[in-house]
Amino acid sequence: MPATAAPIMLDRGRPPAPAFAALDLGTNNCRLLVGAPTPDGFRVLDSFSRIVRLGEGLHATGRLSDLAMDRALGALHACAHRLTRRPVRGLRAIATEACRRASNGREFLDRVRHETGLPIEVISTREEAELALESCSPLLQGAKAYQGEARRALLFDIGGGSTELSWIRLAPAESCGPQLIGTISLPVGVVTLAERFGHAGFEASGFQAMVDDVTERLRPFEGVHCIRQELRQGGVHFLGTSGTVTTLAGIVLDLPRYSRLAVDGAVLTHDEAQTALARLQALGRSGLSEHPCVGPERAEFVLPGCAIFAAIQQLWPAPHVLVADRGLREGMLLRMMRADRARGFAR
Repeated sequence: MPATAAPIMLDRGRPPAPAFAALDLGTNNCRLLVGAPTPDGFRVLDSFSRIVRLGEGLHATGRLSDLAMDRALGALHACAHRLTRRPVRGLRAIATEACRRASNGREFLDRVRHETGLPIEVISTREEAELALESCSPLLQGAKAYQGEARRALLFDIGGGSTELSWIRLAPAESCGPQLIGTISLPVGVVTLAERFGHAGFEASGFQAMVDDVTERLRPFEGVHCIRQELRQGGVHFLGTSGTVTTLAGIVLDLPRYSRLAVDGAVLTHDEAQTALARLQALGRSGLSEHPCVGPERAEFVLPGCAIFAAIQQLWPAPHVLVADRGLREGMLLRMMRADRARGFAR
């Protein structure tokens, strides 16, 4: 029986540079981010990311496998160890699609709390979309620099077990900021598509089958919100946040190795994105494994992600896509810091 973990240190005082921590346990990755607030956001103090494939086999069995849980626990122990060395004023830890869907998801998170001390909560698909919007709002507010004013935005997050899309009202800068009109969570992500299509996804016909599958799942969202009509009028910003979109940006920029500074906030034209998609398809599994912006751990997931991106572009052929290398962790940090400031003002 594993020993109960050492407690995570929450600093209840008010040091000069308070730290906050956000942990995101996804279907494919485990990520931790620790930051300290600054006047225009936050400064990163520590970060951790590891591919754990928690959702491996979930599509077929409906359960998290023992091997997948062990991999995730190894990464979570590493996160907990980092947090025992650095007091933080606030900590939030979340789990998404894999733990939402798995019949043993709650049981696994109880085990995580006992062994690591990490209080991970399963969030809804709605909150997942809200956190992504929180982190990406600064990019959306600056989007008029490349496409002019717009009334709406479509934010998409291609995950491991699901894909979230948010239809957003862009309010004037002096108002309360971007507002969610509607969201949808598709039960398809890079892991689920990779498991369903396997090697066929590396072939042209299999890739197109993935694109067609996702396109059909997107049509009800189009039916409700009439995004194509807004797009024809030139009033929509498109913003993607996921490993798929950042990889496409790395290909377009021809980076010798991945660079967040180069990718976050990059703008891809429609033609550039299509060319990058074709280049990734042409590489094949071995070429993807060797590419500096992909690597062996992600090789089997890149084309399923590209198929989801291609489906979005097929239904809504946006002239530009804004790329965000930020997501749920950043959204959680910004929320915690804003709440902390509000408490300080209230005292």
